[in-house]
Amino acid sequence: MASGRGTKNLDFRRKWDKDEYEKLAEKRLMEEREKKDGKPVQPVKQGLLRHRDYKVDLESKLGKTIVITKTTPQSEMGGYYCNVCDCVVKDSINFLDHINGKKHQRNLGMSMCVERSTLDQVKKRFEVNKKKMEEKQKDYDFEERMKELREKEGKAKAYKKEKQKEKRRAEEDLTFEEDDEMAAVIGFSGFVSTKKSY
Repeated sequence: MASGRGTKNLDFRRKWDKDEYEKLAEKRLMEEREKKDGKPVQPVKQGLLRHRDYKVDLESKLGKTIVITKTTPQSEMGGYYCNVCDCVVKDSINFLDHINGKKHQRNLGMSMCVERSTLDQVKKRFEVNKKKMEEKQKDYDFEERMKELREKEGKAKAYKKEKQKEKRRAEEDLTFEEDDEMAAVIGFSGFVSTKKSY
């Protein structure tokens, strides 16, 4: 049976003292910072995520041929070049994933946290969007739009008829020239009847 000393602690798993290890990690970080400059460096405060203020250019190199040699700089190699992270991404989908990703945003000095909007900001945004919708509805007049469409259709039909007339004229000119050439080869001066009409 069991020994007479009482029950031992049967929990044989190792216990971690989180507070102690946090202190050790902080101490190590402070030592590393002091080694770099000789004085402690404050960590960079990252800003909140913001809208891009530029348009992403995905189509400027579309359909272009580029000669790449050993001496070609990385920014001019095939693919999309990110000058913030100094890397080349091979296709547009991966480039969009990269510029929206955590590493790129961190290099820009932004965290992935978004600013919380207040109730007033949301109400103002709704008002602005509502005004835009009302302006679009005022600009849109059904009768005027139908009139424009009829005019466009009329112009398209007239253009098509004109093209067909030009095509017919070109074909007629071509056939007359061929007939004249044929007559000259055969020896006729023209296809005219020899009967005299009184």
